[in-house]
Amino acid sequence: MPIIPFLKWAGGKRWLISQDQLKPPATYQRFIEPFLGGAAVYFQLSPETSLISDISPELIEFYRVLRDSPNDLIRAMESHQREHSKEYYYIQRSTNYDTPLERAARFLYLNRTCWNGLYRVNRNGEFNVPIGTKNKVILDTDDFFGAAAALKNSEIRCSDFENIIDEANQDDFVFVDPPYTVKHNNNNFIKYNESIFSWADQVRLYEAIARAANRGSHIVICNADHKSIHDLYSGIGEYRQLSRHSVLAGRADKRKKTTEAMYRINFN
Repeated sequence: MPIIPFLKWAGGKRWLISQDQLKPPATYQRFIEPFLGGAAVYFQLSPETSLISDISPELIEFYRVLRDSPNDLIRAMESHQREHSKEYYYIQRSTNYDTPLERAARFLYLNRTCWNGLYRVNRNGEFNVPIGTKNKVILDTDDFFGAAAALKNSEIRCSDFENIIDEANQDDFVFVDPPYTVKHNNNNFIKYNESIFSWADQVRLYEAIARAANRGSHIVICNADHKSIHDLYSGIGEYRQLSRHSVLAGRADKRKKTTEAMYRINFN
């Protein structure tokens, strides 16, 4: 059984896995993912060899602790579960810990109990999301030891995406899911996303993908289903339109149907 992702993450791809739309190559040398996030695709595939990365130091530290110290992480989460309350949440939100284990447990605790699982920091890099309605800190689906085993042979890095994609070689499989959103798929894509993932980053990402494609890597990229993205990726790979419901809104009745673009490159 695949590992259920531990984190709720904006732009997460659980829906892609549940709809069986990824369709990875039948065989590949190494799995590479430069925007790890909630790791839904990684845990679904559980590759034998991988290079996984994200730009968030807190996120990467969490996965390293999950891989290296699952038993200690369980005990820390059990302590958070016993202490959980509104007062305790805000104490944890404002506390800075000294050890990777304490920071990783705090990271997971806040993700589980904050509003809508939203990860957001202020200009000082401080987590500032209010408490949510969920009270379960440890979930029935959590498999700490299974996740640790799945991550055992992974190289886990905190890095910019370009450095990671530039390491992809022939027959590696690169799954690329950059941070983006399109507000009702309207024409404000670039302006709306500039603070999330700039257009200069989108162009830099395309250029890194094109270089990897020339080296013979298999690539799947999910991105905004928008004309500017279509124009950027024109002539490279096979385009598919994916349909899903947005999960960014706090209320389920506000989560509207939207589409995303998928490009599959170097697939026969």
